[in-house]
Amino acid sequence: MTQSAEKPAFTIKGRHVLIALVLFFGLIAAVDGYFISLAVKTFSGQVAKNPYEAGLVYNRTLAQREREAALGWTATVERLDGDVIAVRVSDRAGAPLDGLSVTATLERPATSKGQRTLSFAGAGPGLYRANAAPLDGAWDVHATIRGPGDALFEADRRLVSP
Repeated sequence: MTQSAEKPAFTIKGRHVLIALVLFFGLIAAVDGYFISLAVKTFSGQVAKNPYEAGLVYNRTLAQREREAALGWTATVERLDGDVIAVRVSDRAGAPLDGLSVTATLERPATSKGQRTLSFAGAGPGLYRANAAPLDGAWDVHATIRGPGDALFEADRRLVSP
């Protein structure tokens, strides 16, 4: 009998799997490296389109925070029963402040849809309330408190309702 000289069928061995894995992850690392270098080379360093104007606004914000610190007021924003938002305002000594004008902007964290302005009414010593129905989900509250003269105080809070 004569043996035929047929080639044995190809079988995947361990070294084939190792080579395939190394090539695959090497390709991924090379593409990631290319994208990282492209991102670093093309980044201008400017985050804002108008950095000078953004800097001026930031300087105004810092000046406002200094005026607020000089007032010594504290304000807390909280959700009460149902869809009622309350703002409590007190002076440096912790005494409640009455006779203030309180307004707030209520908006979603990720979109401007549903943005609205609330006007608060006095509801006790240092307590101001407004109905914000419906108040489901996450909302950012930016309260503006105006006092006698040019006294201005701002408070921010994120409210999350189930």
